[in-house]
Amino acid sequence: MKGKPTTKILKLIADYIGFDRAYWDANRRQKWEQPVKSRAREPFKSLIGTVLSARNRDESTRMAVNSLFAVYDTPEKLARAPVKSIERLIRRSGFYKTKARYVKGISKTILEKYNGKVPDRMDELCTLPGVGRKVAGCVMVYSFGKGDSIPVDTHVHRVSNRIGLVKTKDPNRTEQELMRIVPKRYWMLVNELFVTFGKKACKPVGPLHDQCPVRDYCDFYK
Repeated sequence: MKGKPTTKILKLIADYIGFDRAYWDANRRQKWEQPVKSRAREPFKSLIGTVLSARNRDESTRMAVNSLFAVYDTPEKLARAPVKSIERLIRRSGFYKTKARYVKGISKTILEKYNGKVPDRMDELCTLPGVGRKVAGCVMVYSFGKGDSIPVDTHVHRVSNRIGLVKTKDPNRTEQELMRIVPKRYWMLVNELFVTFGKKACKPVGPLHDQCPVRDYCDFYK
């Protein structure tokens, strides 16, 4: 909201979580992703993993992604895979029946419409089955290094509203408001900063006010 020193708040959070921009730029990936030898398939793995991460813990997502890609590691293999087989492999991810249909549908669409490659445009990503702005935004940021939007999940929505940077009811509106008040050079970093901060200090239940580096600016604390 008006009067909040947005850039200062971002920097205080970055210092608190030990965020290193140079390291992040060189090692940018979702928290559930494992480094792989070839970067060629990372966007596809990132996309599928981000779909599986919805309403799920990073650890469970990592196990589901590893199980799935150990058997079906390309769009071609997943497009041909039986849905029941995908369900079995991603069972740890929660809502696995719906996600299995999304995974197969995404793989088929990427093959048929994008020649087997994950599109690197927000509007095209959002046409894929089960892919909304949050998922698309994460792929844009973490796979392609494009900060054309601010991916907003539950952590980003909660933290930004608690502090009082925005006063919104849904993630889409939160994204719009954050893009309005955050300098564009920081858009690509907001998800990483707020998600990590939301897990470490600004927790859903029992936030650590005594450790909070931005409590002097936080409406929720006041």
